[in-house]
Amino acid sequence: MTDTTAATWLTQEAYDRLKEELTHLETVGRKEIADRIAAARDEGDLKENGGYHAAREEQAKQEARIRELQAKLRNVQIGTPPDDGVVEAGMVVTALVAGDEMTFLLGSREIAGTADIDVFSPTSPLGAAIYGRKVGDATSYEAPNGREIPVEITAASPFTG
Repeated sequence: MTDTTAATWLTQEAYDRLKEELTHLETVGRKEIADRIAAARDEGDLKENGGYHAAREEQAKQEARIRELQAKLRNVQIGTPPDDGVVEAGMVVTALVAGDEMTFLLGSREIAGTADIDVFSPTSPLGAAIYGRKVGDATSYEAPNGREIPVEITAASPFTG
């Protein structure tokens, strides 16, 4: 399998959107939840305090999202990958998958933003099978049911939003 830990390609818009969300969660979001936890704690018995437990659960989810955003933004390339026909994250790929033509973005939902396009992760079975390959290459991947699915790459171009 090709190394898929290379930089993540993000459009400037996607990068700005994720950076803004991270800043909001690390500042305003953390303060709001801390205030809710403190208010719920002031209500008394924590064992039977639903508001306290809900706020703590929300805090855990928010901290997980902060870690996820930090990881995504840690090794990022802003712009678009080179238009060299090589399949990598940030590319819109057209392929014949088991004989059916599919067009999708290889990357993450964050790259796609509000675009109406299917997204496959580079670490998914299909994504891993085609990552690093070129237009015209044929390969296959194993489906969850154990069946080998043939794939032929017919086009690959940078996602522009």
